[in-house]
Amino acid sequence: MGKKIVHVEFPAADLERGKAFWEGVGGWSLNDAGMPGMQYLMFQEGDQGGAVFSMEGAAGTTIYLSSDDIDADLAKVSELGGDAGEKQPIPNIGWFARCKDSEGNEFSLFQSDESAPMPEGMPGQ
Repeated sequence: MGKKIVHVEFPAADLERGKAFWEGVGGWSLNDAGMPGMQYLMFQEGDQGGAVFSMEGAAGTTIYLSSDDIDADLAKVSELGGDAGEKQPIPNIGWFARCKDSEGNEFSLFQSDESAPMPEGMPGQ
């Protein structure tokens, strides 16, 4: 079986307007995820979810593909001519990495791992 889309991010210049739009179109209830330093409003539908967020410089929708082995998948991205970013922890949830395919399209990989640590220098360490 191929990779599943497990998360999608919609950046919004006006967070309240973006929230109203995606709650109306998607039928989702968007709630603050409590991410330090940013407003990140999430929805969850079974094993798929997403967010509307406001962050300077963010543009375009980002999809997250599931990964059973993020290190191997990052190596495969590079091997096939893409750009594989460094994996980063989401504390107690898993790992993600931003990537580009061989044509410059951005996407991210996500691997679930409840033992993922707090990033260095973050509050709570």
